[in-house]
Amino acid sequence: MSTEHKPSKNEDEYFAQQDRELLDRQRQQASAAAADAERRTHLMKCPKDGYDLTSVTLHGVQIETCAHCRGIWLDAGELETIEAHDDRPGLLGRVLNDVFTTIGRGKHKVG
Repeated sequence: MSTEHKPSKNEDEYFAQQDRELLDRQRQQASAAAADAERRTHLMKCPKDGYDLTSVTLHGVQIETCAHCRGIWLDAGELETIEAHDDRPGLLGRVLNDVFTTIGRGKHKVG
């Protein structure tokens, strides 16, 4: 007789299940890390041409601009914040004129 202990079928199934769960967790972590790394490569990059964006704060709103293509980006709700800044008509036009002046395109008039 052998004194060697052989795992039962239940033990084999248990450890196989543990291995599957571990591999699933590792795959999920690797996938999340890859998605995060991809997001960071696009963070503060111009969606039009890929150049770096810079932030400018005007009238309490942080506006992202691209020096290369002169694109201007607002996050969700920022346009409404600009519009609510003052009740006077034409404020949005004045704010956009400020934006163009700030990014070096002061020759253009809005409105």
